[in-house]
Amino acid sequence: MKRWFALSAIGRDRPGIVADLAGLIYECDCNLEDSSMTVLGSEFAVLLLLSCEGEDVERRLSAGCKRLEWEKRLTVFFRPLEGDGPPRPAGTPGTPMECAVTGVDKAGIVARVARVLADHGVNITALSTQSRPEPESGTPIYTMRIQMIVPRIVDRQALRVQLERVAAELRVDLTLADRHGVD
Repeated sequence: MKRWFALSAIGRDRPGIVADLAGLIYECDCNLEDSSMTVLGSEFAVLLLLSCEGEDVERRLSAGCKRLEWEKRLTVFFRPLEGDGPPRPAGTPGTPMECAVTGVDKAGIVARVARVLADHGVNITALSTQSRPEPESGTPIYTMRIQMIVPRIVDRQALRVQLERVAAELRVDLTLADRHGVD
């Protein structure tokens, strides 16, 4: 019977982290089904979806994760996922959209925008942020991109109005657009 696991890892960025994790997955007779990896500051962060068949997989994964923590100084966590078959995206079917926010970095940008989306039942499928100094003044400019699924029952105009109100209060620029070419 096929079993599914989510695995996360974080450690100081260096060459070889992906190879170390891929080696663990291979040694445990697992398949890498989906992944997301990024550098955050000086850290490398990984989220993986694995599938495995056979006995004793959980014990072997646990031992392998502990070995990577000790030998490679990674913080690794995994957990089995419930249910039969591949995990399905959560949420209601809807329209794929993207929201982009740019402005002077300040506290509350992610919290306020995410709260509006949550209050409308919007499922955030990916979110990335970065703060970079403006070339001439050095002022930190914050950029956030959110990919999301907006349920069909949501009044998109009301969503847009609430997001624009938050953007005005935060004094940031916000765009909301359909994502084309998405299944």
